[in-house]
Amino acid sequence: MPLVPARPSYIDWVALLCALALSFLGLTTMTSFEPQDPFFVRQALWIGIGLIVFFTASRIDWRFLRRTGVALGFWLAVVALLGLLVVVGHTAQGAKSWFDLGGVGLQPTELAKLALIVLLAKYFSRRHIEIANIRHILVSGAYAGVLFMLVTLQPDFGSAVIIACIWFGMALLSGLSRTHLFAVIGAGLVLFGGLWFFGFHDYQKQRIISFFNPTDVHGAGYNAYQSTVAVGSGQLLGKGIGYGTQSRLRFLPQFQTDFIFAAFAEEWGFLGVVLLLGLYGILAWRMLRAASRGASNFETLFALGVLSWLMAHVILHVGINMGLLPVTGTTIPFMSYGGSHLLVEFLALGMLSGMSRYARAAHPESLERDWQGGYDALKGILR
Repeated sequence: MPLVPARPSYIDWVALLCALALSFLGLTTMTSFEPQDPFFVRQALWIGIGLIVFFTASRIDWRFLRRTGVALGFWLAVVALLGLLVVVGHTAQGAKSWFDLGGVGLQPTELAKLALIVLLAKYFSRRHIEIANIRHILVSGAYAGVLFMLVTLQPDFGSAVIIACIWFGMALLSGLSRTHLFAVIGAGLVLFGGLWFFGFHDYQKQRIISFFNPTDVHGAGYNAYQSTVAVGSGQLLGKGIGYGTQSRLRFLPQFQTDFIFAAFAEEWGFLGVVLLLGLYGILAWRMLRAASRGASNFETLFALGVLSWLMAHVILHVGINMGLLPVTGTTIPFMSYGGSHLLVEFLALGMLSGMSRYARAAHPESLERDWQGGYDALKGILR
């Protein structure tokens, strides 16, 4: 079906507004309300740079990513970066996850997630009708498995789980058969057993053990215990911005990153959590809309991959903060402190907007209505 240009610079204003709202909620949660708060100032700067990245990406014609050489080259470049990271990376909190670039940290793991989405979108776009063939499950799984092992070696098991979720989500949405689904689950259990005996560090094992036996609240289970206390103490309306005792008094560690949801829930309460999850729900809807309007199978699968990536982060982060999952150290999109993940998230949203500049010829009128509706919604909110 022929393609027609929608608008010269199509912007998904609704998705962008949701991302900015989430970023603002993150800023209010992590700030100490003291002059020159380093977290607030740095995160505000990263958000500003993220907007530049978003608008730049939205103006690029991303169809060149459909080329096998480009998609594979992106993946190989990330593999090389992750391999170099294991050797010369900066160690922080027991993990070699960063390159120290003169005071600015670069975390290539975030780029690895995006590179995997691009490569799998390319791979499945040509073979989705043959997904029942086990060979395609093995080949696509090998692409994800290489990244999984390199990230696990850092060790960053939280990001490794996200990489596995991206592959599983895209394979499932591409038409993974029920037989292969059970086979993948079985292989996952075998892999987990192997990591338990040969891959996990002692502190990672203790976190998992404390999840099933949460009695050591002063040792391995301390973070999970303080997090659940923070979430529960928010009750209906919360304690108010800046009055969260678990975070402000430092009972809750790393409340700017791995436990920002718990800190937010304590200050904003149940109603604030509903608002937060509602914003993520709107983001998910916009990604599904982008997938349904993809100019080709590649754009559709790319949008579904971004959806799998960001929603996996949300589910894991919220589950960990509520004590429903073992602590692995996972950020939540657009809220948690950090430049690497924030810039890549804004980049992914910008890429979706850039891909939406073209739609199937059967839908130009509906695309025009969607653009005008998003623009009018933004104007109404800014009034």
